[in-house]
Amino acid sequence: MYFIDVQGTLIEDNTKLPIRGAVEFIDHLNQTQTPYMVITNSTKYASDEFLAYLNSIGLSIPKERYLDPLMVLERHLGLNQKVAAYGSEEFLKVLGKMGYKLNFAAPDVVLIAIKENFTPDEYAQMIEFILSGARLIGMHETTLYVKHHKRYPGVGAILKMLEFATSCSYTVVGKPSTAFFEEARLRMQTQRSDATFKEITIISDDLKGDLIGARHLGMKGIFVLSGKYKSADEILPSTPLQDHPDAVYSDMQEVLESL
Repeated sequence: MYFIDVQGTLIEDNTKLPIRGAVEFIDHLNQTQTPYMVITNSTKYASDEFLAYLNSIGLSIPKERYLDPLMVLERHLGLNQKVAAYGSEEFLKVLGKMGYKLNFAAPDVVLIAIKENFTPDEYAQMIEFILSGARLIGMHETTLYVKHHKRYPGVGAILKMLEFATSCSYTVVGKPSTAFFEEARLRMQTQRSDATFKEITIISDDLKGDLIGARHLGMKGIFVLSGKYKSADEILPSTPLQDHPDAVYSDMQEVLESL
């Protein structure tokens, strides 16, 4: 059984096209009726739109085998709450379509998604809202954000910065939160009723943002080098041995060949 990341694992960060072996790996799981969930931290597009895109490029992922943070957001954030949201224009538009009303006067919640060009004034505004009592919520806790072959601080890094600056804790909607992984496991039970974390292997290009959190829940981890990191030497030497993945492969083609 598998949990499978998307960006940097199934699709390339810049072209948004399938990485070598990705289509074939999903086809193999479908043909062998192997239980799996595709779990992404994508927030730029409505859930059904992004899944439709993945299907359009050859990734035959059924709706019931797909999960992203937008699909569980309302459990953390009610539509009646005042939200100061920060992220890409696409993300803000998706929130509007979902029924959320943005409020940058006296928000109840500061909601963070990803973009590469946060300004110092935006950070200052976030800090003021948090110190005034607004809850801090991250759509996910990724370590790095990759765009145009450049690596930017991910949402997780921004959350840690704000936590340090304000001494206030935060909540995470997507990966690697236990609540998100638990939701994915519960959905997987429609494929196999007795699915447990110990029987699941997660495949991802984000060691800190995905694999370590999953490992702490008992999952096995496969680290692929097709996204955030160019080699395992960029991160494994500074990672405690107990948090190392069970295997490291260059891409999904190598994962498929290892089966």
